[in-house]
Amino acid sequence: MTGAPPLDILSAGAAKAVVLALGAELRERDGIDVAGVFDAAGAIRARFIEGAPCDVLLLPAAMLDELAAQQRVDPDSQASLGRVPTGIAIASGTPTPPIHDADALRALFDDASALYCPDTERSTAGLHFVQMLRDMGIYSHVAARIRDYANGAQAMAALAATAGRERAIGCTQVTEILYTPGVTLVGSLPAPFELTTPYSAAASIASRDPAAARRFVAMLTGNASRELRATSGFAQA
Repeated sequence: MTGAPPLDILSAGAAKAVVLALGAELRERDGIDVAGVFDAAGAIRARFIEGAPCDVLLLPAAMLDELAAQQRVDPDSQASLGRVPTGIAIASGTPTPPIHDADALRALFDDASALYCPDTERSTAGLHFVQMLRDMGIYSHVAARIRDYANGAQAMAALAATAGRERAIGCTQVTEILYTPGVTLVGSLPAPFELTTPYSAAASIASRDPAAARRFVAMLTGNASRELRATSGFAQA
């Protein structure tokens, strides 16, 4: 063990499984621990701007591009993790509903006893979910059934707890569905409501260990982790 301080990671929830898996590899290989904070993308961006300790930042690419332009993260370290679709989830053991087109999706939401999603003001999927309900013309009808949580992981954990008790449906990014026990991915949102979000990682300009931060970004985004990212729900360009 090196006795090195941990790397502070601020990450949108979509990348949690990848960060934790590679953090364990970094600990075994270099003796460096990873201290991760995972939340809705908007909440993570706000924590970073407010000065929370951060060595590596993982966010939707558009957010990270803005921060790189402001020289808050090292633009030379910035690299793509891949693209994450937004999908539909059910509690494991629940019959799989059809979501093949907009009409099937509208009927599913209209019939659901509860609708679980991440923060409807600061998360990528939560914002999209509410807009989708508005575009379908059913938001006012189903709004009382929306159960929104700080992030997708919390929303999916709550959905898992409904198994056998409710006709509940979840909507968040596919990666968050895949890493949450007790929920099952039905599939990605169909046209015209599909949403795929590119994610990137970069070393913070304020990192206490810039070299280690850049190495971890390379682990997260390099060829060696492509299979891990794919099985976690990231599609590659």
